[in-house]
Amino acid sequence: MAKPVHVTEQSFDQEVVKAETPVLVDFWAEWCGPCRLIAPIVEDFAREYEGKLKVAKVDVDDNQNLAMKFSIMSIPTLGVFKGGQLVERIVGYMPKVELKRRVDAALGAPVR
Repeated sequence: MAKPVHVTEQSFDQEVVKAETPVLVDFWAEWCGPCRLIAPIVEDFAREYEGKLKVAKVDVDDNQNLAMKFSIMSIPTLGVFKGGQLVERIVGYMPKVELKRRVDAALGAPVR
């Protein structure tokens, strides 16, 4: 069963930029309440989109350079990367249905 991959500044290029499939990156922190609320949804996506979407988590406290590089000002921030490029930025908590709609749209899937 697929689980999110924990990505660091050292592994970001390999795990996200060079990934063969699109990647959903969850920029989060341990102390962040909304991050804890969205975490189970992110974990569900790792299973539901297995083979179509890689799911990664970046702890912004431990990887501040990545947070700065992608101008992460508020967490949680989710980014959809395709071909190594950020194509969608989703800021803040939202219900799973809405988050799925945004991710599907970024992946080019039909909106339901």
